[in-house]
Amino acid sequence: MARLLVVHHSPSRSMQALLEQVVAGANDDVIEGVEVVVRPALEATAEDVLGADGYVIGTTANFGYMSGALKHFFDSTFLAVGGSLDPSGAADPAGGDKTAGRPYGLWMHGRYDLTGAERSVQSIVGALGWRQAYDVLGVVGDVDDAALGSAYELGATIAALLTV
Repeated sequence: MARLLVVHHSPSRSMQALLEQVVAGANDDVIEGVEVVVRPALEATAEDVLGADGYVIGTTANFGYMSGALKHFFDSTFLAVGGSLDPSGAADPAGGDKTAGRPYGLWMHGRYDLTGAERSVQSIVGALGWRQAYDVLGVVGDVDDAALGSAYELGATIAALLTV
């Protein structure tokens, strides 16, 4: 059975609502053969990442960056899951292969600009060699029905890709 890992930092009602829709989409009745594992960013481990076939990541945008909790997740798992650095210390997307090519999706919520938060996550998953399989869902301000629908689609899409 394929496994989808949902790693998130959801400290607000808005992030919790988006998380619930991502998970509901991933568990849609039409999708069979996918186990959905949900982990708060501070609890997710390298073993969780290595045991998954795809990922959905959720973070708040804080002061132009991903949440500290999600950064901790990446910092504590990066090398163990196949991340690689070049001699200068920069990310080396050609170096790792343990999880390379696996699909991922990303959702973010913030009150202002999401640019820096998205860039920071994308640089790390790029160094892991993960394959972006759905447009980034970025929600600024209030979470409306359209955003919740997009979160559902995000979860369902990544889960459905694992059945192929």
